[in-house]
Amino acid sequence: MNMSIAKGANLLLMFVLELAVLATAAAWGYSLDAPPIVRILAAVAATAVFIVVWKLFGAARDARYKLTGLSRAALEVLWFGGGAVLLGFTWSPTAGVVLFALWVINGVLRVLWDQVDTVAAVHKR
Repeated sequence: MNMSIAKGANLLLMFVLELAVLATAAAWGYSLDAPPIVRILAAVAATAVFIVVWKLFGAARDARYKLTGLSRAALEVLWFGGGAVLLGFTWSPTAGVVLFALWVINGVLRVLWDQVDTVAAVHKR
């Protein structure tokens, strides 16, 4: 496999994992044992919280407060870890562990392949 294809696939995986966290937040909110309107509001609110946090601190191109180094790593651990926990509650603990493990592998590869700032560069094009 061509290394540039593998690196591109890793960036794609990062994007898919971001979408998975947002979908998981919505699914968790909707899975609550509550009246339908409360479930809908919880789904929207949970997703909105994740979106706002990512927009403020994690968005590749236009984060309001761009984090780097350990603060960026902490954000990702909390953001993807939160998504994994919600997936564990919503679907199964195994699914949550798989989501988190995929993020860990993706993160290690992003560091090894110097893709930490590349994510921002790709989105600028």
